[in-house]
Amino acid sequence: MTRKQQRSFGHIETWVFDLDNTLYPHHVNLWQQVDVRIRDFVAQYLKVSKDEAFKIQKDYYRRYGTTMRGMMTEHGLNADDFLDYVHQIDHSPLEPNPAMGAAIETLPGRKLILTNGSRAHAGKVLERLGIDSHFEDVFDIVAANLEPKPARQTYLRFLKLHGVDPSKAAMFEDLARNLVTPHDLGMTTVLVVPDGTKNVVREDWELEGRDAAYVDHITDDLTRFLAAIRASN
Repeated sequence: MTRKQQRSFGHIETWVFDLDNTLYPHHVNLWQQVDVRIRDFVAQYLKVSKDEAFKIQKDYYRRYGTTMRGMMTEHGLNADDFLDYVHQIDHSPLEPNPAMGAAIETLPGRKLILTNGSRAHAGKVLERLGIDSHFEDVFDIVAANLEPKPARQTYLRFLKLHGVDPSKAAMFEDLARNLVTPHDLGMTTVLVVPDGTKNVVREDWELEGRDAAYVDHITDDLTRFLAAIRASN
């Protein structure tokens, strides 16, 4: 599934990838494990029921970009405690993806990760997928000064730190709202969506935005999409 828009890839020098539900299939539902641990953390921290914690968690996630940011803003949460707890998950559902590794390797230029997760979590994901050697660096939530995407200052901080020219960069994301600012800054944007053949655990709003003007391309098969980019350039 792809969609041709005005912005293409022939001029791209830097390839920027989100991590969760982007570099591995949505149906793995790895993030669901984190989701459960976030709910449990909120319940313990605020001393509320898990049902109430779930409501708070999702409200903060949507309003602040991450539940953690909402907890920091509303309740003075210590981010280190949160990050340590919620990323203690089983990464074994992830399987090596040599085809994706080969497709990423052949892309001309630099490859970077921009994630709202932690560096430790990203490292485990990339290692399980067998693609860690293809990325120059991981820009995580700590590097973002705990300001998650889609905050504009996070993208600006990322671009400055790594010396990225947004007009010569592409951004791959599973959440359309996280492509608004990259597109505004001049990046070519790609929305990675579920393939539609397997069950995924996502909220309805997380799957919106496919027809938005700030989405240049859509794919439900990232490996094939990347291979096609290289073949056409």
